[in-house]
Amino acid sequence: MNKSNSRSDQNLLGAQPDVVRQTVDDSLLGRPHVAEKAFSTEATKVMPKGEKTPDERFADLQDMTRGYLTDEEEAKLEKAFRFAASAHEGACRKSGEPFIAHPVEVAIILADLRMDVETLCAALLHDTVEDTDVTSQLVEQEFGPHVAQLVDGVTKITRIEVETLTDEQAATIRKMFVAMSKDIRVIVIKLADRLHNMRTLAALKEDRRIFKSRETLEIYAPIAHRLGINSIKWELEDLSFYYLEPNKFKQVSRMVTESRFEREEYLDQVISVLRGEMDKVSIQAQIMGRPKHLYSIYQKMAKKGKGFSEIYDLIAVR
Repeated sequence: MNKSNSRSDQNLLGAQPDVVRQTVDDSLLGRPHVAEKAFSTEATKVMPKGEKTPDERFADLQDMTRGYLTDEEEAKLEKAFRFAASAHEGACRKSGEPFIAHPVEVAIILADLRMDVETLCAALLHDTVEDTDVTSQLVEQEFGPHVAQLVDGVTKITRIEVETLTDEQAATIRKMFVAMSKDIRVIVIKLADRLHNMRTLAALKEDRRIFKSRETLEIYAPIAHRLGINSIKWELEDLSFYYLEPNKFKQVSRMVTESRFEREEYLDQVISVLRGEMDKVSIQAQIMGRPKHLYSIYQKMAKKGKGFSEIYDLIAVR
């Protein structure tokens, strides 16, 4: 290992690289708090420059679902969007964008997982009962009992107040989430909801960003892992890492970027060799490669006390 890499790794991990230091003060994590609404009716409705409108994003959602939903299901999806847009009319997120943008983005995350039309409709409607005058009875009347039950399940989970984030309570809350959900799709919707909230976390004050990130790391990412939804797990962890340890995030990101060309070249070679071997024995297979996400690299460095140059499994092949 050269001296520059060694010094950079030591700065990244601190004096005791085998110990993961507490990121957030205990008094901050342990304070009671009341669940706050993620929108403000007083905010000015502003779409960030270059961003698509909710209607344009819903059109993107339709493009994603057109390949696997029926025409009848597509009509139901559009009805849910129009219903939710009307219910949230005038409300804006703290970022200033129309509130309806959030449920549309949640539905897009779920469409990427090819979730069914009931799940997508529930995603579009998931904040209506909590934040508007819409009732569960009206949702059931318009969209059927299954969608209403999904919306009700997400609403109940949202109302769980996290007061502290000890390991014991985090485990208890994870169990509560699962126990309260008669339909596992409720959990998947809630994971997508948290993912989009984490993508737009910059709109909150710093103490809330820190708390939400720690909550995500301790509660939501492990649930995504248990359900095998790795794409959501990885992004939740990296976003949490970004807000909890911004300097370390930047350092790991820089190290990964600097070695990207070599890793991509090596990955191409591995895939080529594997494809050749598969062809020799007439096995039809899809071979995929991906870089390890930043938080997993940081964890390895911190837990094993290793420098970046000592971490060899920076790519995964499947």
